[in-house]
Amino acid sequence: MLINNYIYADKIEISAESAILVDAKSKRVLYEHNPYVKLPMASTTKIMTALLAIENGNLDDKVKITEEAVGVEGSSIYLRDGEIITLEDLLYGLMLRSGNDSAVAVAEHIGNDLEDFIKMMNRRARELGANSTHFMNPHGLHHDNHYTTSYDLVLITSKALENEKFREIVKTKVWKANREKNNIFYNKNKTLWDYEGGDGVKTGYTTKSGRCLVASATRDNMQLIAVVLNDRNWFDDCYRLMDYGFNNYKKFTILEKDQFVNMIEVIGGEKEEVAAVIADDFIYPLKEEEVDKVSINIDLAESIQAPIGKGEKVGEIKVYLDGKLIHKGAVVSKEDIGKTGFIKRFIDQLRN
Repeated sequence: MLINNYIYADKIEISAESAILVDAKSKRVLYEHNPYVKLPMASTTKIMTALLAIENGNLDDKVKITEEAVGVEGSSIYLRDGEIITLEDLLYGLMLRSGNDSAVAVAEHIGNDLEDFIKMMNRRARELGANSTHFMNPHGLHHDNHYTTSYDLVLITSKALENEKFREIVKTKVWKANREKNNIFYNKNKTLWDYEGGDGVKTGYTTKSGRCLVASATRDNMQLIAVVLNDRNWFDDCYRLMDYGFNNYKKFTILEKDQFVNMIEVIGGEKEEVAAVIADDFIYPLKEEEVDKVSINIDLAESIQAPIGKGEKVGEIKVYLDGKLIHKGAVVSKEDIGKTGFIKRFIDQLRN
């Protein structure tokens, strides 16, 4: 789920029918324009195709190309009937050259057949909360019932970017496949060359969809994802959106893992108290003027019964920005504390 508690940007002039800008890690929305309008997505479809292949396949798999994967309309890596090629090479051909033939080959290999793979795509979309997305194919060639929203597309992309191999593929400028012909794949995504920190993700175009782009860039440990759909100025508009994000937001560490919170009384334990600490880091993009609007609420147990395991939840911490909840996390025990022996417990009861 994306966190829609952004402060509206000054008017950003873009020509996209739909657009969104999100911090990849925190999922904070920094800008949006018609984010829930259902539109065709063209080859940005292949983000989901690649994600499913990486999640469910083995990159070293040898894939035998079928007749159905040969000569698919549009962009191609020129697969041949009966050719043997690794799944890894197919994925580079999919994401760098936008091979529609590669998309069919990947789908047949991962899903056993095209129909089953499309079911996998739609099921994964629902799991990710992309409820306004529907896939009819693995490549994005036009179909009236094949659509997404910029909001959904950034949900799918942010999940894919959590995967190290996906990140590696989409930021690769040139790949040499292990095949005799048509083995050099140059990335069509100009973001990698033109934009400082550019590291992904996917272009898309059909006459019905117009120009679609999912672009990403990382600066100062902050990765932004910009999505534009049906945008004649696709690259420039994504750059403009990411410029806005990098120029106006900085990452702040609001909570730090193992940060001390308080001591909690331990009943019947080998120690009388245990330290309560923050379970996980919480790093969030903020404008300078928002820093003073962050508040924290901590709900801790007054006491806890032994035994206690290290990392056991002993409370909850909530972070608010201008009164709106932006994070909910656990407060945990810093260490293991066992029960006292029977004799000591008996003596303690007498004393009490």
